[in-house]
Amino acid sequence: MYRDKSLIPSEAVRLTVLGILAQEGPRPYGELAGAARHFGQRVVGPSLDLLGPSIELLRVEGLIEAVPGADEDRVRIAEAGAAELRRLLTAPLGGPMGGINRLIVALKMRFLHLLSPDERRQQVELLTDLCREELVRVADLRRHHDGETGYLTEWLDHDLAEIDTRLAWLKDFAARL
Repeated sequence: MYRDKSLIPSEAVRLTVLGILAQEGPRPYGELAGAARHFGQRVVGPSLDLLGPSIELLRVEGLIEAVPGADEDRVRIAEAGAAELRRLLTAPLGGPMGGINRLIVALKMRFLHLLSPDERRQQVELLTDLCREELVRVADLRRHHDGETGYLTEWLDHDLAEIDTRLAWLKDFAARL
């Protein structure tokens, strides 16, 4: 965790694994590792940051456990893992919408239904605030470079439109919660 309490890349892996187990139930260890890797790579692409600690570390920490009597190496989320999942899902987002934040937002949306209604609303408010901050930052950059030659301002206009669309979607989503 960073100083601002936002998640570091290895915690995104933890969130992925714990969320999958909480949502889908026990899975074979190898299948779980593959599912976590697949999701992260599809959101941010291949990343050494996301290799982080192995899933085995989660077992050592008592966050996941073997399913007693299972024929194969199946694991499930432990009680401590459920508490850790809630902590990770409710952690703030840090900085602008870059690769890791993009992954953490996708994970929050994937597992948001596992939180209480109040916690869901708080997370949507966090996402909305992040978008508003990003809008202000990009709009300031756009104003600073207004009138320059090149294509930066066109790209920033495109970026601003995407942020506006995201804000409208979050407003609609919040109303449906």
